[in-house]
Amino acid sequence: MRHYFTTFVLIRGLSIAILSSAFIYLNHWGVSYPLINTILGLLALYLLLSANTAEWFVSGAFIGLFWFWWIALSLIHYHMVWAAPMEILIIMLTYGLIFGFIAWLSQKISSLPTPHSSLLELFFKSLGLLTLSYIHPFSFDWFKPELMFVESYLGIEKFRFAMVLGAIVLSLWRKHILFLVLVILAYSPTPSSVPHIDKNITLLTTHTSVEDKWNEALHAQQFQALFQAIDQAIAEHKKLIILPESVFPVFLNRSEEVLEQLQNRAKHISIITGGLYWDGTTPRNSTYIFTNGKITVANKVVLVPFGEKNPLPDFLSKWINKIFYDGAIDYKASANVIDYKIDGKTYRNAICFEATSEKLYAKDKQGNHPKNMIVLSNNGWFHPSIEPTLQKLLLQYYSKKYGTTIYHSINMSKSYIIQQGHIVF
Repeated sequence: MRHYFTTFVLIRGLSIAILSSAFIYLNHWGVSYPLINTILGLLALYLLLSANTAEWFVSGAFIGLFWFWWIALSLIHYHMVWAAPMEILIIMLTYGLIFGFIAWLSQKISSLPTPHSSLLELFFKSLGLLTLSYIHPFSFDWFKPELMFVESYLGIEKFRFAMVLGAIVLSLWRKHILFLVLVILAYSPTPSSVPHIDKNITLLTTHTSVEDKWNEALHAQQFQALFQAIDQAIAEHKKLIILPESVFPVFLNRSEEVLEQLQNRAKHISIITGGLYWDGTTPRNSTYIFTNGKITVANKVVLVPFGEKNPLPDFLSKWINKIFYDGAIDYKASANVIDYKIDGKTYRNAICFEATSEKLYAKDKQGNHPKNMIVLSNNGWFHPSIEPTLQKLLLQYYSKKYGTTIYHSINMSKSYIIQQGHIVF
């Protein structure tokens, strides 16, 4: 009997995790459809809310695995393959414990001498799901349960997600599936207007592995290819070309020859490119903007946990950097988000990871969320994996939530433009 129960818990938890993660893999394989995503998301939440604490723990552990296994791939580039299983286990335990705690707390509250204890347990479970997107283990904020509906018929706003959860709670409490009809209140219509694509912008996609990127012997060849791409955009009379993150893997502000070549070309076209910046004490991951005869540097605001900045306390951070990263010092982040103008249009600056952070969509001085954002990314650290797909879905989520048009130039995966939450190029 005990063996059957344990097996049932594992199978049910694994099934919930598969349903909760299917939208990522379907999109990755190019077979994503709104109806399928809607059904799978509703079924995942229905089964999860009716599950017990052990099943919540197993579901959370496998969701952590299916969503974030690719994080461990970065260790390959540090020649620490041995640590990958350990990192995956930490990810699984982290999300397993978070999910398990929500279910355990909900059960404890419902055990108090109150009427409608089953409804109370369901309510607090759904409340936990609503707040999960605000829980950021090690400053990593890519888990949002409502993301399941980003390419569905339902909305991703919190109030719509609350409606979905409310319909499921009523259905489970009253033991009547007809209450699920109430999810129609969370319906989010697809915009009927045809998006306008600025054909004067070139988004460059590059295909340079991490090892080749930092191989100085290959820099001359790589840089020449980038200059040729800019020359091609000039020949096509483009007004702006956007290059990926750190596509010039040098301290660009101290590389006079490269700067000179970019400045000469910037007389004919505006150039946005990633590069490193050295302020004399610490390195920065930066965007260089060449336009109207000026060079502007916009530094990264939100750093990648463990990749660019260790989120642990200082004494642990220094030890981790010494043991695992050859004593490398952390990058330095800018204090404020940066907006800049090109041809009269304002763009919010974002570099890779930070474009999926709520902080980058903060209102400007006029009280408006960014209408346009230029994102530079290097996905080579996680190639091949679902990371570019999950990143794209998160950008669609923020574009839909804030009405931001996103221009995304990427290394090691296809570049694209997102408008109103939809890929338009």
